[in-house]
Amino acid sequence: MRWRIALLVSAAIAISYLDRQTLPVAVKAISYDIPLSNEQFSFLQSAFLLAYAFMYAGGGKLSDILGTRRGFFGIMLFWSLACASHSLALTFGMLAGSRFLLGLGEGGGFPAATRAVAEWFPVKERATAMGIINAGTAVGAVVAPPLIASILLLANWRWIFVVAGLMGLIWAICWRVYYRLPQLEETGATSVSQRTTGAKIHWLELLQIRETWALIIAKFLSDAAWYFYLFWLPKYLYDARGFDIKAVGKFAWIPYSAAGLGCLLGGGFSSYLVRKGTSLGTARKAALGASAAVMPLILLVPHVRVSWALALFSIAYFGQQSWSTLVMVLPTDLFPREVVGSVAGLVGFGGAMGGIAFGELVGYLLDHGAGYGPVFAMAGSFHVSAFIIILIAIPVVGPVLSRSSLRYEGVI
Repeated sequence: MRWRIALLVSAAIAISYLDRQTLPVAVKAISYDIPLSNEQFSFLQSAFLLAYAFMYAGGGKLSDILGTRRGFFGIMLFWSLACASHSLALTFGMLAGSRFLLGLGEGGGFPAATRAVAEWFPVKERATAMGIINAGTAVGAVVAPPLIASILLLANWRWIFVVAGLMGLIWAICWRVYYRLPQLEETGATSVSQRTTGAKIHWLELLQIRETWALIIAKFLSDAAWYFYLFWLPKYLYDARGFDIKAVGKFAWIPYSAAGLGCLLGGGFSSYLVRKGTSLGTARKAALGASAAVMPLILLVPHVRVSWALALFSIAYFGQQSWSTLVMVLPTDLFPREVVGSVAGLVGFGGAMGGIAFGELVGYLLDHGAGYGPVFAMAGSFHVSAFIIILIAIPVVGPVLSRSSLRYEGVI
C-alpha cells in the first residue's frame, strides 16, 4: 500500500513540473502574442517563485493543520485552476498574475508529499520513497517538451495550459478518493517522526534550531542553481544554440530523464547504506557529497558543442535531483511528524527565494551583455557550498536536541 501511495504522490509532482514547464517551453510561441525580454521572462519566474516560496512555508503549515489528505486535495485543486488561467492571458500583466497564482498553489505540494512519506514509511525506506516521489519532477519535465510541441502543432499555445490544468483536476479527484492515514502495521516500523511531542510547536521555535537554518540555507543555494536549469534550459537552447520548438521538443527532455535517475539512485543509494548497517548520518552525507561533487561540471556548458552541452546538463540534472531527494528527506530524519510539513515548508521557502535571487541576476546579466559563461560558473559552485554548510551545521543526523523551550518527547 505505501508504495502505491508513493507512486500517486509522484504523479502529483509530475503534474506540478509539467505545469511549471509550460511557460518556459512555450515561451517562443507565447512571445508572438505577448513579447517578452529576458528581464520580463525572469520576472515571470520570480512571480511564480515568490508565491511558491511563501506558500511552501504556509502550505507546510496548512498540511500540518488540515492533514495530508485534505491539504493536498485543496492545494492541487487550486494550482490546476491557476494553470488553466494562463490560457486567458492577453497581456504581460495577466500572464504574471497567472504565474503568481500557479506558484501559490504549487508551493504546498512538496510539504504535503513530505508528510505523506513521514506517515507511511519507516526510516530505512524514506530516502527510496522520496526518490520515487521526486522522480515525478523528471517525469513531468520529460513529458513537457514533446507534449507541448505536439499541442503547438495542432492548436495554439493557450491549449497547453488547459490540458495541463485538466490533468491536475483528475489527480485531485483520485487523491480525495484514495488517500487515508495508515494503520501501524502498514508503515513497516515506527520512528521519531511518527511520534508526537504533545505540544504545539511554532515557526519561531523551529527557527531557533541550527539544523533548520542549515537546511534552509543549503536549499537556498542549491535551488538557485536548479531553478536556473529548470526555467532557462529551453530559452538557452533557443537563444544560444539556435533551436526551434521542434528541436527543443526533440532534445530538451534528455536532461530531465537523467534527473529522474538521480532521484531514484540518490535516494536508493542512501537507503541501501542504511539497510547495510551504515549510520544514518553517514548514509545521507555520502550520497549528498557524491551528488554535489558532479555539479561544477556545468560551468563547461558554454564552451562545448551542443551534444556535449546536453550531456553536461544531464549530469547536472542527475546530481541536482539526487541532492534534492536527500535534502527533502532530512526533515523526516530530524523532526517529529507533526512539524515535518512546517520544516519542509521553511526549507522550500529558502529554495524558492534562492531561485528568485539568482533568476533576477541571470536576467539582468544577460540583458546587459554578460553572456552565459559567468552564469554557469556561479551555478556550478552552489551545491558544493551547500554541502559544506550541511557538514558544519548538522554534524549528527538524528532527532534534534532541544532548543530554548522546545522539548521533543524521547529526545532528551
